[in-house]
Parts: sequence; C-alpha cells; structure tokens
Amino acid sequence: MSIAYQVLGAGPLDLLMVPGYVSNTEFEWTEPKIAAFRRRLASFSRLILFDKRGTGLSDQVHGVPTLEERIDDVRAVMEAARSERAVIFGLSEGGSMTALFAATYPQRVSGIILYGAEAQSRTDPERLREFLDELPGQWGTQEFADKDMRVYAPSVIRNVETRRWFASWIRFCASPGAFAAYVRMNADIDVRHVLPNVRVPTLVLHRTGDRAVSVTHGRELAAAIPNAELVELDGIDHYPWYGDAESVVGEIQRFISRLSDEAAFDRVLATVLFTDLVGSTEMAAQLGDRAWRDLLEKHHAIVRAHLARFRGHEIDNAGDGFLASFDGPARAIRCACAITENVRELGLQVRAGLHTGECELLGSKMGGIAIHIGARVAARAEPSQVLVSSTVRDLVAGSGITFEERGAATLKGVPEEVRLYAVTMGGQPDLGSDSRRGFRLPA
Repeated sequence: MSIAYQVLGAGPLDLLMVPGYVSNTEFEWTEPKIAAFRRRLASFSRLILFDKRGTGLSDQVHGVPTLEERIDDVRAVMEAARSERAVIFGLSEGGSMTALFAATYPQRVSGIILYGAEAQSRTDPERLREFLDELPGQWGTQEFADKDMRVYAPSVIRNVETRRWFASWIRFCASPGAFAAYVRMNADIDVRHVLPNVRVPTLVLHRTGDRAVSVTHGRELAAAIPNAELVELDGIDHYPWYGDAESVVGEIQRFISRLSDEAAFDRVLATVLFTDLVGSTEMAAQLGDRAWRDLLEKHHAIVRAHLARFRGHEIDNAGDGFLASFDGPARAIRCACAITENVRELGLQVRAGLHTGECELLGSKMGGIAIHIGARVAARAEPSQVLVSSTVRDLVAGSGITFEERGAATLKGVPEEVRLYAVTMGGQPDLGSDSRRGFRLPA
C-alpha cells in the first residue's frame, strides 16, 4: 500500500496537512490559490501533504478505509518523511481523523489545528440518499461541480476558470464509487467520546458563514477539547484557500510560533481488551494440575499469537485471563474474535470485553477508568462472546464489523450508564500498517 506524499519548506516545525473528503496533491498545484496557500504555510514550516488511500495518487482500495486505517496512513507518511513530531492540520472531514490521531499518539504531535471540522456528522439521511442516487449520473460534470462550489466555495462561483478547474479536480481526486463510499462512511463518524482525551495544544478555526459545516459545530468541537482555542473568522467559504486565506494562514503561523517541540505525556487513548476463560476452576479440578497447565500454555500461545498479529500489547496476564491494549479499536475487535474462535479448538470458551478510553501510562502497565470499564464490560460478556462499549462501536464505522445492541448497563464504579454491543461479525482482517509506505512526489 503506497501513500502519495510531498514535502516542501524548511521551517522549525513539521506541519502535516490532513485533507478533507478527497484530494489530489499534485493536480491541486494547478489552482493558483491553493498553490499560494501552500507556499505561505511552507514559508514558516516544513509542510507535509498527502493523499488519503483511495484518493488522488495514493493506491486505490476495495471499499473505504476506516478512521483507524487512515491514522495508520498518517503514521506511515510521517515515518517516510522522517517526521518525529508534527503539528497536524485537519481540514473539514480530516478534523475527526486528526483528533483521533492526537489522542492515540500524543508523543508524535506538537499540536493540532482543526479547520471547518465537526465531531459528529449531521448529514440528513434523506438528503444523503438523494445525493447518492444522483451521484453516478452527475459525477465530474460541470453541474455537479457548480452544486459543490455553491456550498464549499461560493465566493468564486462566478469565476469561469475556477469552475472548470473544480470539475476537473473532482475527476482527478476519486472515482464516483470511491467518493460515494467515503460519503457513506463519513455520515457515521462520531468522535465526541474521543475529544476530552485530546491533551495536546489545539486551535479550532471556523468561518462564521461556512455553508458546509456550521460554525456551531466548530464551537462544540472547541468546547469538548480541554484548553482548546477557538478562533472564528469572517467568510462564507469552507475551503481555506478561498476568501480571506491570509487570515487563516496568519492564525496558523501565530499558533505554531508559540509551540514547543517537546512535550511530556502520561496518558493516551487506547482500546483495552480483557479476556477470561469460562469455567476454568472446574476444568482445572477435572483435568489435574499438569494437564491443566499444558492446556493453559496452549491457550496463552494462541492469545499471544493473535496479539502479535493485530498489534496488541500485553499489559497483564492474571492466570487464565489477559489484559491487552491496542492503538485501534477495529484491530482489537478482530483480535478478540480470532481468540474466541481459535481457543474452541482446545475445547475452551473465552469471554471478551473491550472499551476505548484514556489510559494512564504507568511504566509498562496502564491504569485509569478506561481499564475498569473494560473489565466490567468483559464480566458482562457471555461465553464465546465479544462485548464492546458504545465508544468502541462508534469508532469503527466503515470496518464491516457489525453489532447487536445489548442495552445500557450500570457498571460498578462507573458513574454513567454504558451502552453495550455484542459483535456479530468481525469484518475483514487488518494485519496492521507494516506493508504501508509513503510514495514521495517531487516538490
């Protein structure tokens, strides 16, 4: 899997721009306003641009990548560009991805900038259905581009050359099917639970007249992130390079100039997995010490093999149960499903529970309320069942994983009710990002 990226500028801090729905990093240089916007950013930073998988010059994919897979792509681009830490600049739909990345990998983030973003899609289901029905016949036409521009770039709708460029840009960015898949997936995005766990310096920029994403959503976003700074700008364009682009660039430069390249962190967003063998005491008594020990070693080998496969980190092993952490909820679910399925070959049953939340780093261990919630969720699981909290379910949109609601539960020691869901299908396996690499475009 190759992710197309580009680097320009030599500023003191890296600034990585996460695009919105679709992009084509190379073709976008043909639009003078975009080129000027990028060059201004590169005048005070080392600017890193990239196309998300399935769009622009990055490899095409079957279906649509999840938020989890897309933040893996950000890591791959940073590694290819030799960027240890960066300011992440999330535009529009890229904002939710940026927030999730910052909460999961705070050690890689100097700060984040969220422009024209929202935590939860507010797309009306009926309007979404109408849009998707019309999409195949209108994709890439001038009529389609003009409709888009009236919402995303109304200040330049009268410019004939820009209108023609816009129609071409849409065709260069993604196929009709890929764009439709992104639209469907993004309609299910909800990272509201993640926002309180963003601990890095945060700037929220939003134009007061934005027709695509209301400024109200930007205000809600800033209010949910601890110590976030909200700056409301005049203008009606959603794209930052149209309208008063200099005010956007100026706020970004001001924010970056105040950041330090070093930051301490002791908390991360993680998905915790608890597994527990069903009826282990009775089985141990029936088999005897030696036979039980041999069976337990085989069980441990299966669990650890799947943790390695899905990039899980073993935190603790209390007899016949495991506590592990993951940097992505979909991988954690798939790991849990694989474990519950494979231990059946040994005549064993496992119950598994997962929760995503802020965890305190305690050397090689982890602590915090998220650990307690994960343990309580696992205790509610039935034999051979993978049970997850609503936070986990909300973060795996587009993964192919399906759930059955199990209602709200009052968990011991947890102040609020937690909605629980049983996994009914684990989707397609994701073996991690080892095969992903950045494909550098000439500057």
